[in-house]
Amino acid sequence: MKVLVVGGTGALGGHAAIHLAAQGHEVSIGGRNPANPATPMAAMPFVQGDYVAGDYTPDKLAGFDWVVFAAGNDPRHVPQGADFAEFLIRANHEMVPAFFAACRQAGVRRAVQLGSYYHQASPDLLEHNGYIRSRKAACEGARAQGAPGFDVVSVNAPFMVGSVPGLPSQIFDPYVQWAKGLIPIEPYAPTGGTNFMSFRSLSEAIEGALLRGEPGAAYLVGDENLSFRDYFQLFFNAVGSEVQVEERDAEMPLLPDVAIPQGRGNWVRVNPDPAEVALLGYRRNDVANAVADVAVQFG
Repeated sequence: MKVLVVGGTGALGGHAAIHLAAQGHEVSIGGRNPANPATPMAAMPFVQGDYVAGDYTPDKLAGFDWVVFAAGNDPRHVPQGADFAEFLIRANHEMVPAFFAACRQAGVRRAVQLGSYYHQASPDLLEHNGYIRSRKAACEGARAQGAPGFDVVSVNAPFMVGSVPGLPSQIFDPYVQWAKGLIPIEPYAPTGGTNFMSFRSLSEAIEGALLRGEPGAAYLVGDENLSFRDYFQLFFNAVGSEVQVEERDAEMPLLPDVAIPQGRGNWVRVNPDPAEVALLGYRRNDVANAVADVAVQFG
């Protein structure tokens, strides 16, 4: 199939693009800027565009059989001086559905919207978190554009861990350096935990959604429920350190409280439906393997 991965210059979209290309699909990537030249995505055809600006018109999307929407908007993408809440409404409530409407008008046959797990795994967080509400709106708005001949499926993922060859990471590189003792932060983790999933498992789930996903479905995917202590311990183990990570009810600079929507000390667990795991065809118990890959890349 001829596939466009919007957000394919980033980590999750890039990994999905590489995976789909390895399965024999003709893959192009879309993004605001071209792919990092050190990554495999740099060799793929590039479609420049910012979906928030409405750049992905039906003419630009014409000719693609499948589309993967892996673009995201968080505080890093907010224009200087813009209101974050207003930006989220435009980006997620308005322009994500508009993007999928353009896909339908272009004759795209199937599309996957890559979303976030919070609104399905812990709906109690919706009331007080505008970002999570906006991700729910994107998930629902994308699927609402489905029509006969145009199938839309959402894949909603938890905390992700993994690497893309040649792609820097502002998250995982520091974790590896910290585990090696090169960042002067004590070896501790905040209390609580969540579900973690490897890039590899997610890419398999995206492929499975394209091939076999039920039109209009929103799949809550995930792999392992781990405490933050156990998660960080994987990085120390991967670099060969004998240090044992402690658990503390304290903010952790490498995982600040703002990055824990459920609040420090609390959990968001995912127990994926085995039938859905089989349908999408993604592997489980892959988090330690993903951390080992990260340690090699950034070690």
